[in-house]
Amino acid sequence: MQQLRCFGDDRNKGYCVHCGGGAETRDHVPSKVFLDEPYPENLPVCPSCLACNNDLSLHEEYLACLLECVLAGEVDSSKIRRSRIGALLDRKPLVVERLRNARSEIDGVPTWSVETERVKAVVLKLARGHAAYELNEPQIDPPTYIDFKPLICMDQTERETFEGSGSGALAPWPEVGSRAMQRLLVAGSDVFAEGWLVVQEGNYRCRVSQEGGVTVQMVLREYFACEVAWE
Repeated sequence: MQQLRCFGDDRNKGYCVHCGGGAETRDHVPSKVFLDEPYPENLPVCPSCLACNNDLSLHEEYLACLLECVLAGEVDSSKIRRSRIGALLDRKPLVVERLRNARSEIDGVPTWSVETERVKAVVLKLARGHAAYELNEPQIDPPTYIDFKPLICMDQTERETFEGSGSGALAPWPEVGSRAMQRLLVAGSDVFAEGWLVVQEGNYRCRVSQEGGVTVQMVLREYFACEVAWE
């Protein structure tokens, strides 16, 4: 994907996009555990403190493994479509145990007990990274709204609203010099229908907007839909 230089307000740069602290490291957006090799060229990164960059890594592994097991219908590394996650399960017996304990069946259909707070923490981390990278608008405060669910759990109206461009009104333009502004002005391989930016086909896509605030939407594995908003 195209890497764009940010020419936005320097006051919104140089600190951890997750907590506002020091920026000792760079955090990939999205995290590599959600992608397959070869990784997209110029994968976006944001400044992050060491604690924020490391503390959520186990939660990210959990979510990546959960998604693949749900798609496979069972906790079996040989049935996992993404070889990286299959190998991860082979190395993480405790994760396998947690996922097996989370799986049950109702009338022969697999159901999963999701560790909601872990998933919420990862979704918020990803959204903060996208807001900072694309809009140059770091969102340190708690969000006004956060939700996530499988796309297949949405009714037709909800799905159309999520996939579409919102109300149809003219949304405020992003900050001058931000990457989102550049994507609006320069048509290229990173500009997709309805504003969705595909980081890796089939694995991860996202969209950011400033209509009524800052909103970040993400879809993982074309299965798991997430939306985070700050007014």
